[in-house]
Amino acid sequence: MLPIAWVYLFLAGLFEIGWPVGLKLSQTESLRLVGIAIAIFCMTISGLLLWLAQREIPMGTAYAVWTGIGAAGTFLVGVVFFGDATSLGRYLGVILIVAGVATLKLSH
Repeated sequence: MLPIAWVYLFLAGLFEIGWPVGLKLSQTESLRLVGIAIAIFCMTISGLLLWLAQREIPMGTAYAVWTGIGAAGTFLVGVVFFGDATSLGRYLGVILIVAGVATLKLSH
């Protein structure tokens, strides 16, 4: 079974995706306050979950996994929901991030 610290870290990474999405939504005047509220909420929850994960996971590993999930997830959300640019190189970059995160998890 997966240790709870890794569950916290995975969830922290998912919430890490939420704050750039909130900031993007806040660029639309009608969604400004909602977007800022989403960003602040996601930052808070993500930080709390990262703090909980770091009780058992080394800081460097936790931070790298957290930012990797956030970066890859935000890229995918941007492509799917906001029409962000894509290219083979950009997808390769995300694959490398995911591979790095997987390596850190498997090496722990």
